[in-house]
Amino acid sequence: MTGPRRTGFANLPLHYGKAPRWLFERMVPLAREITIAIVSEYGPAEMLRRLSHPYWFQAFGCVLGFDWHSSGVTTTLCGALKEGLKGIETDLGLFVAGGKGKASRQTPAEIADWGEKISLDPAPLVYSSRMAAKVDSAAIQDGYQIYHHSFVFTAKGEWTVVQQGMNETNHYARRYHWLGETVADFVNEPHAAILSEARGETLNLTAAESAPARTTITSIATEETPEKVLAELRKLKTLDLPARHQIMTSDLHPDSLKKIILSAYERQPEDFERLLGLPGVGARTIRALSLISELIHGVVPSYRDPARYSFAHGGKDGIPYPVDRKTYDRSIELLSRAISEARLGLSDKQQAFNRLNRIRADIQY
Repeated sequence: MTGPRRTGFANLPLHYGKAPRWLFERMVPLAREITIAIVSEYGPAEMLRRLSHPYWFQAFGCVLGFDWHSSGVTTTLCGALKEGLKGIETDLGLFVAGGKGKASRQTPAEIADWGEKISLDPAPLVYSSRMAAKVDSAAIQDGYQIYHHSFVFTAKGEWTVVQQGMNETNHYARRYHWLGETVADFVNEPHAAILSEARGETLNLTAAESAPARTTITSIATEETPEKVLAELRKLKTLDLPARHQIMTSDLHPDSLKKIILSAYERQPEDFERLLGLPGVGARTIRALSLISELIHGVVPSYRDPARYSFAHGGKDGIPYPVDRKTYDRSIELLSRAISEARLGLSDKQQAFNRLNRIRADIQY
């Protein structure tokens, strides 16, 4: 098993409801046939790489027939892929766990079940699944509540995560992609590219410039007694912070954090990743410790939103930025070959090609 990296995330309009049954029933066999073609030609690890790329993932969803700019493409595509691979997972060497809402909470059990069936140690995969969710919900606090988590892995233990959070204030969803094949760090710049239509102010403890804050936060949790930490939090409750401040004292609830802070102190995690991984340590705990780090110890975490690029295609005139033609050409070529090789009827193939051609036109060469 190699280390993880988050490959990107995308902001999409938040749409409620479900895909129509007639559409989903057509997406399932198309997702299955395209996946079979890709895995047969390039191997299951290549399918992970493709799913981990936000552009390719979005194009895949469009080829299956779903809206381009919709949060539903994430949950529907992952659901269609999971349903489409049922019964052929072992033959392909590709497995899908998790999903939306309640299904996301079944991810560890599903990984363990497959591990037993294919003689694969599930522990590293379960850890990777849990930490990806923890990082994007607690170490990066961008206002998006995670509600979808799909974990796709191979018989060799390679993996990718596609998860999505919602922000009911701005009515957008943000999608996070992880790829486990490159050696990196869960809590230090784990992404290669993060894509978003809008940037905001974010508590970003995965930023490189947050390294001193991560160290200080861990020290606070392990070296200062719980009584002292709670006393500091109560003291901070009386402060009036400037409006620009991203961690509000009104968010602090020292009494409700008492049990978790005591547990962290007793367990003595050796670094920020292990602190973040402790049961019960979530966004509120990390936020409180970050505030102590900044206001009492003078160690400031990063508030830089990790989103770097707009999800929109860009334009041929370079506004808002040039089209990433190389990436799109590669994605379109692979999807085109996969559709050609898929065992589909002529009508289904033609419809898939038509959708692919619309994507090609949309990126404005």
